[in-house]
Amino acid sequence: MRTVRAPATSANLGSGFDTFGVALGRPADVVRVERAECTTIEVTGAGAQYIPEDPDRNTVGAVAEALDAPAHIQIDKGVRPASGLGSSAASAAGAALALNDLYDRGLSRQELVGIAAEGEAVVAGIAHADNVAPALLGGFTIATADGIHSVPANIPLVVCLPEEPISTRDARRVVPQTATIEELVETVGNASTLTLGMCRSNPELVGRGMADEVVTPHRAALIDGYDDAVAAAEEAGAHGVTVSGSGPGVLAVCPADARRDVASAMVGAFGENGENARAYRTWVGSGAEIL
Repeated sequence: MRTVRAPATSANLGSGFDTFGVALGRPADVVRVERAECTTIEVTGAGAQYIPEDPDRNTVGAVAEALDAPAHIQIDKGVRPASGLGSSAASAAGAALALNDLYDRGLSRQELVGIAAEGEAVVAGIAHADNVAPALLGGFTIATADGIHSVPANIPLVVCLPEEPISTRDARRVVPQTATIEELVETVGNASTLTLGMCRSNPELVGRGMADEVVTPHRAALIDGYDDAVAAAEEAGAHGVTVSGSGPGVLAVCPADARRDVASAMVGAFGENGENARAYRTWVGSGAEIL
């Protein structure tokens, strides 16, 4: 048997659509695997009632098949599904790391990213690595067709999670198919600023670099109270705020000593809009670990 803690993640970070991602210090899934003749899945925890236990319809089933590693897999969900915090990626990454070790497949974490991404396709309809890469590698990651790059970063974060879910498939439908040259130039500049900020562990640069006028406004429109939550977070000291992944989670970068105020401000703003929400005071964390 192997037990793995797999972190929540935040993808896109505003200006890095389908490319940037970070591992979060909290929350996390706990995935336990045990050798078996055929794969079975048991899910408990946050939103477990919405997650299929059929291996053909669950991310970890695809991972077990890809590794030729049948197992009884128990997933204790700390990362709620349809949250924008990489819920399915946490499970896929945790299963990939656990099964690779249990069956001694000898694959590196970089190699496991591709396998976990295939698991993601079961839920999202497309194999993308912007969540599974940080879930496995930790820190700040850049996922491109040429490979995955990662750097550690010391960045304080707050994630505010409204109760109303948004599915990844719905969020992808609102993404625009074109952008102007002016929008392209602005996005490249912001993404470069964010990357520099991560490399320097500079929250102010990261917050400034999250600004995005191409994808984020369309996804933000799906989140009731988003604009008020952003304004409240910035007034409380946040350097930058954006949609986490496909939403409805909202990610704020702020000084470490402002996290409590930013979290309270965002929860309050959503509450004033009739949306129950909870907040995690967190940070850019490490990747999945075998316990």
